[in-house]
Amino acid sequence: MILLPLLLLLSSLGSVSPVSPPVSPGYGRTEGAPCSRGPACDPRRRRDAGGRGGVYEHLGGAPRRRKLYCATKYHLQVHPSGRVDGSLEENHQLSIMEITAVDVGVVAIKGIFSGRYLAMNDKGRLYASEVFNRECEFIERIHELGYNTYASRHHSTEQPAAPGPSGARRRASAKRQWYVSINGKGRPRRGFKTRSTDKASLFLPRVLGNKDHEMVRRLLRERQGPSRGPRHPAHRGGRTDRRRRRHRGGKGRGRGEEH
Repeated sequence: MILLPLLLLLSSLGSVSPVSPPVSPGYGRTEGAPCSRGPACDPRRRRDAGGRGGVYEHLGGAPRRRKLYCATKYHLQVHPSGRVDGSLEENHQLSIMEITAVDVGVVAIKGIFSGRYLAMNDKGRLYASEVFNRECEFIERIHELGYNTYASRHHSTEQPAAPGPSGARRRASAKRQWYVSINGKGRPRRGFKTRSTDKASLFLPRVLGNKDHEMVRRLLRERQGPSRGPRHPAHRGGRTDRRRRRHRGGKGRGRGEEH
């Protein structure tokens, strides 16, 4: 008679669930978790110096004005005639570029003084286009030591993948990208002959110097034309001076007649 109540008591104690510890309001949150500074954290990882990560912070905002210095010691130039080459001159106006983001990791490169866009056709040749088109889009990637590569977005080489060791194909096809490249003589290379590891395909975006900024300001003033603003104050000032002189002369003549 005593064992039956004990068994019922033990069974009731075993069915009680353990008490879970209290959970803080922000515990276990990954997206939108507050940072130490206050705003919500971005769940995506930031890009590091090697170009790995998820966010292209260097492509945001206004267009960047840079000079693309190749590892072969040439500055990329876009000519008004449609020609593209490299120059050893450090402060040349045709080497000043305007880099604009058109998509995530995709940029358009325009020569400020030539007014043309850098482009690559389906034969791998670089040329300067008067208008922006799909051949003017380049994939920008950051590599070691701060160098960048610019690969054509729409033109590449299709390479069928060879069978693997097990006999099965790893991929149906593989793409080899075509890069903007300037050789040791300052001439552009064909896209299908380039590699991302080639010295001629590595470019260092250089910030403009004082001489470059002065040339850009002069170009902008020439494009805007002569300003009409300064003429109005001088013109008004001349009229005011003439009116004062007439008024003074009239007063003098009036005084003479009274005497």
